[in-house]
Amino acid sequence: MKRLALALALSVPLAAVPATAQEAPVAAGPFDAGADAREALTVALEAARMRMSPDENPARPMRVLAVFGANWCHDSRDLAAMLDRPRISRLIDQHYLVVLIDAGVPQTGNGRNLDLAAQHGVRDISGTPTVLVLDEQGRLLNTPDNARSWRNASSRSESEVYRFLRQWTKQHD
Repeated sequence: MKRLALALALSVPLAAVPATAQEAPVAAGPFDAGADAREALTVALEAARMRMSPDENPARPMRVLAVFGANWCHDSRDLAAMLDRPRISRLIDQHYLVVLIDAGVPQTGNGRNLDLAAQHGVRDISGTPTVLVLDEQGRLLNTPDNARSWRNASSRSESEVYRFLRQWTKQHD
């Protein structure tokens, strides 16, 4: 899958965090805390504006799927893995650019990159993952409540995730 995703090398060991730390332990995974999320999102939006779609069909604009998640969060990791499943991956390849953004631990006040979500209409993120569907101009297509509703991502079926992504494409395949 073409992904402007922020990825960690799988060789990064589980970080040991003292019990007094305010942030949860971070396991290796798809959300890179050290990546420049602002740049990745800017690049994805610019690419969506430039390409519209792989076949340059303006009836099929590219969308940006910005997933604010964390490696410590099983729902975030499960959603990232679900995006790689063949059926969903094919849909993403045709209609989306995916950016996986490390959100830290917003539940404890230790969130990261939350200003990016706020710039696109989703404020008050209190959990992960939070999923924004953006048009090529960076406008939020799903509602803020819907974006924040993904905290149960690991309990969603592949069909549910597929239907959610498909609804934001203008031309249904």
